Amino acid sequence: MKPVRAVPLWWVLLLVSRLGATRKGSPEEASFYYGTFPLGFSWGTGSSAFQTEGAWDQDGKGPSIWDAFTHSGKGKVLGDETADVACDGYYKVQEDVVLLRELHVNHYRFSLSWPRLLPTGIRADKVNKRGVKFYSDFIDALLKSNITPIVTLHHWDLPQLLQVKYGGWQNVSMANYFRDYADLCFEAFGDRVKHWITFSDPRTMAEKGYETGHHAPGLQLHGTGLYKAAHHIIKAHAQAWHSYNSTWRGKQRGLVGISLNCDWGEPMDINSPKDIEAAERYLQFCLGWFANPIYAGDYPQVIKDRIGKKSAEQGLDMSRLPVFSLQEKSYIKGTSDFLGLGHFTTRYITERNYPSRQGPSYHNDRDLVELVDPNWPDLGSTWPQSVPWGFRRLLHFAQTQYGNPPIYVTENGASQKLHCTQLCDEWRIQYLKGYINEMLKAIKDGVNIKGYTSWSLLDKFEWEKGYSDRYGFYYVEFNNRNKPRYPKASVQYYQKIITANGFPNRREVESWYLKALETCAINNQMLAAEPLLSHMQMVTEIVVPTVCTLCILISAVLLMLLLQSQS
Repeated sequence: MKPVRAVPLWWVLLLVSRLGATRKGSPEEASFYYGTFPLGFSWGTGSSAFQTEGAWDQDGKGPSIWDAFTHSGKGKVLGDETADVACDGYYKVQEDVVLLRELHVNHYRFSLSWPRLLPTGIRADKVNKRGVKFYSDFIDALLKSNITPIVTLHHWDLPQLLQVKYGGWQNVSMANYFRDYADLCFEAFGDRVKHWITFSDPRTMAEKGYETGHHAPGLQLHGTGLYKAAHHIIKAHAQAWHSYNSTWRGKQRGLVGISLNCDWGEPMDINSPKDIEAAERYLQFCLGWFANPIYAGDYPQVIKDRIGKKSAEQGLDMSRLPVFSLQEKSYIKGTSDFLGLGHFTTRYITERNYPSRQGPSYHNDRDLVELVDPNWPDLGSTWPQSVPWGFRRLLHFAQTQYGNPPIYVTENGASQKLHCTQLCDEWRIQYLKGYINEMLKAIKDGVNIKGYTSWSLLDKFEWEKGYSDRYGFYYVEFNNRNKPRYPKASVQYYQKIITANGFPNRREVESWYLKALETCAINNQMLAAEPLLSHMQMVTEIVVPTVCTLCILISAVLLMLLLQSQS
């Protein structure tokens, strides 16, 4: 007799919490919940250093792996774009702080550039004082505007010299170098920064950097490199947390966590135990891969079993998944004061067995397929689709799996892939409304969510996609040397949500939408006039000085001729 597979407890709880719901029409969206968030809930937006700062070689900054990756000119980035200038954020700090004030946010999540602070990546070599001053002044500017800084230590831009000399995150020595870098940041900024994030979305950093090669450093170490990188990243996170806990927490009274991104995985057939198990695997390979060691001391059992079995079938003497020692498990467990959770969309998941003879890979290790519903709203790109109800389910999953930790939503947003200068971004407004409302429902269900970061403040460099995807509240005209910013309709809509601390009533919420669209029409006219303004600026900056110089030269020649004729 075939054994009956147990349905995971978290899935039972999810079903119970949605009594009476049907799959069709996305059950959680069926009734919009009007209400407000808890007092003190923190609203924000975010960015990362490499995507916005530019000034890639200015004021003592060293090169990062992403500088090397984008400068290779081998078609690794769409259009062979670079982030050498990006949004020119390094020189536009005060202007961007004004935008944050305009948005009415409580906090701003941004990252520090490791190579801007430590050009070689190693503290013992050299500390770049100009880099320290830049971030110190930026933090002061935020606090002066009553905006709380939430600071990410590492958002993918590893110093290039650490990659060249040690092999980057393939080398366990990175954990010590990261701890030294973190200590510098705690020492320099910790008197004012009370919310630290060690790593942003390390799963993507490991998978795309060391498995597919789509991200820097561009390595394709299939089925091995990403697991080794992740192993060392988790150790690095734990070292930084323990350093803060033992040295800095007593006087600085801050919090240290990690930001993990994961889409929701919904079983394709909720009556199929195999699909339910596949959805569980999807979430464990996505979120549990990093969260489980931090909250439970080790990798999820399903990951260990699956990779161990595949490795044996591939003729390997030991699993491709590295092993934590008992001492390391104890050291890593509990190293998080909060869980940072990034989320963008949902996938339907169904089981598919990939033969081990196909060779080692992260994709094959999971034994599943990701699908999308063609009826889900398309935002003009292949990713993400707008599926708000998946957000609530992911929040419930994190609550159930990790003991109801304090959660900060560290990334949530929508991009538009089509090259478009349309500032009336109704689709982003609908995305914000749906996802934030599902988060409010999760709070009412008992999930301990402390804050929300909408991604992102500006349109910016989007890694291998160059400048084709636009996530920003503010449109950036990248073709203009001055990189001007223009507010989209979603700016005004998000302002209203923040000011009301939620969704007070139907009439008011509907009025927000109409007012936001009225405002963006004016902004569109400004943007349409940009080419003319740029032309006038060129005339002012180039033609006029040139004409003036010629006039002076002609006058000098005429004066000389006049003096000669008189003599």
